[in-house]
Amino acid sequence: MAWLNYHHLLYFWTVARAGSIAKASEELHLAQPTISAQIKLLEESLGHQLFERKGRKLVLSDVGRTVMRYADEIFRLGNELKNVVSGLPTGQQLRLNVGVLDVIPKLVAEQLLKPALEAGPSLRIICRESPLPQLLAQLALHELDVVLADAPGSEPVSVRSFNHLLGKCGVTFFAAQPLAHLRKDFPRSLDGAPMLLPSEESSVRRSLDLWFERLGIRPLIAGDFDDSALLQAFGQKGHGIFAMPSIIDAEVQRQFNVTAIGHTDEIEQCFYAITVERRLRHPAVVAIAEAARSHMFGG
Repeated sequence: MAWLNYHHLLYFWTVARAGSIAKASEELHLAQPTISAQIKLLEESLGHQLFERKGRKLVLSDVGRTVMRYADEIFRLGNELKNVVSGLPTGQQLRLNVGVLDVIPKLVAEQLLKPALEAGPSLRIICRESPLPQLLAQLALHELDVVLADAPGSEPVSVRSFNHLLGKCGVTFFAAQPLAHLRKDFPRSLDGAPMLLPSEESSVRRSLDLWFERLGIRPLIAGDFDDSALLQAFGQKGHGIFAMPSIIDAEVQRQFNVTAIGHTDEIEQCFYAITVERRLRHPAVVAIAEAARSHMFGG
């Protein structure tokens, strides 16, 4: 009996969803010739061509569409099996593989993950921090159970995923003592003031820029940061004003010895749990979602 090579099927499935070998190569972190060769082997084992080339695009053949329907179901069931088994009381430590978007403040990530630890004392959390495209690629390969992000998973990454809104809040601006006087006449006091901002690719940066533009405020951008912890470290030393989600106001002031100089609800920060399943099943992810919605974000 000839067995189906599921690695080959995975490469086919990823190319079909991504729309091209080039995009699948980025998602799988494999060279394009490697993926092409593996798909060729799958076609040979099945005895049918799975893709047709139309211009520069790859499209599924009639047989390819049939295989794609089965592949969708196979990997959906495989993920469901993984989640069900991971929650069984086998005597082994329950694991939660979680990806955290690199621009999410560490204090927010800790508060989001804390209910999972409290719900299962034997839980082991494995955290991975990266930009969203890389995290979604790992999610698609079932290397992660959930991704915590400040924006829903969407294009340009072609990964079938479901966005579960955990909550939303406003933004508070903080400053070390040398800049604490700017709380007077906020937000006009931000005009010309040194500002530490998240990277231009982040959703909160776009919201901040739009808010500044709407109010006619032109801060002096003293720094752009991919990493929220580094941004806070610079803010703690008085190099500029920085904004954080309002749900961690008290912790930011206590931990970094800074002053809240102003707050706005016009900038809305949202937080999502992104999974490959429509319904949350992993007990730790369920605990995270329930606690966030009922307590952390005020119900």
